[in-house]
Amino acid sequence: MSSAPSTSPRMPLALYALTAGAFGIGTTEFVIMGLLTQVAADLQVSLAAAGLLISGYALGVFVGAPLLTIATGRLPRKAVLVGLMVVFTLGNLACALAPDYGWLMAARVVTSLAHGTFFGVGAVVATGLVPEDRKASAISVMFTGLTVATLLGVPAGAWLGLEYGWRSTFWAVTVIGVLATVIIATLVPKDSGIRTPIPLKREVAAVLQPQVLLGLLMTVLGFAGVFTVYTYIQPILLQVTGLAETAVSGVLLVFGVGMIVGNLLGGRLADRRPAGSLVVTLGVLALLLAAIGLVMRSPVAMVAFTGLLGVAAFATVAPMQLWVLQKAGAAGRTLASSLNIGAFNLGNALGAWLGGLVLVHAGGLTRVSWAAALVTLTGVGVAVIAIRLARPLRAAPPGAALCPEA
Repeated sequence: MSSAPSTSPRMPLALYALTAGAFGIGTTEFVIMGLLTQVAADLQVSLAAAGLLISGYALGVFVGAPLLTIATGRLPRKAVLVGLMVVFTLGNLACALAPDYGWLMAARVVTSLAHGTFFGVGAVVATGLVPEDRKASAISVMFTGLTVATLLGVPAGAWLGLEYGWRSTFWAVTVIGVLATVIIATLVPKDSGIRTPIPLKREVAAVLQPQVLLGLLMTVLGFAGVFTVYTYIQPILLQVTGLAETAVSGVLLVFGVGMIVGNLLGGRLADRRPAGSLVVTLGVLALLLAAIGLVMRSPVAMVAFTGLLGVAAFATVAPMQLWVLQKAGAAGRTLASSLNIGAFNLGNALGAWLGGLVLVHAGGLTRVSWAAALVTLTGVGVAVIAIRLARPLRAAPPGAALCPEA
């Protein structure tokens, strides 16, 4: 056996340029959660209406990801990434200047259009920058920008909004967008060779394969389970666990650290066992969600399990993203990758909705984690079915699904 793998070569700088873009996009997606009261008061709308700014963004990602990916499919990928960061930057500038609620909602939706396609195209570019056995790790490094945004960008943005007004946060994210655009334009290499445009029919046919559709369903179910709990983590910590309000931000910081660890761990697992890592990570996530229901009233245990939830949730990201990339093949990997980002966001929205139903009709906050575990357990079942269906196809040459395009 060669000793080459043990040398563990460093990831290329271009990959960290994608991480910078992911950081900016992740910050703008989630930072609004810490600004809702200021936005509602300043624009004279209800808190519920302000909360729709989160739903509007998520739905914009879900709808925009496939449409924008198809629209830009014939363009060089680097040009697409730079263009998306320009859209992201201008969208945040429009948020900072928004004179009323309607303008802010429209600006949030415009900004969200860049999200799904950036991560979708970025994942394809990331896997093209590294050897075959490091593709999942490359995806996880790019997604580290999203997890760091949750850990650092969102709390910093919330503090900035509290001290200087919510608009200052969007001004700051606009600056991040400018910097990320420059970094990507400088470090990401131009597309090598000539890309032959793939007919839309072939792309759609590749995405409609059963294994790809099952992969998208896994993503929806996995993250629906996560957000069934995480959407309501603040009231759970306050009303059930009994923590002080000042302690909540510290617990969420623990969750953010867990996300970073889980994201990198999931990449390594998927590099070694792409199919097996799906069942393992989703299975551990389902067990952890169920366990939270047992420890919810213990402050020490709840802090620990919130961190473990971050690890388990984001350990699933690279395996699920790599699955759809591989199963869609060269013809559909960009569209499938973007659709999977939309699936993550659809899962977020469905999880928040399901958690709300449990609160109202099924016993309140103490039952939320049980519902979450059942949803994710369904995702485990889907993963098992998808892997069984894929077994007859193992005769294909290793790595054929991710071979570079001409």
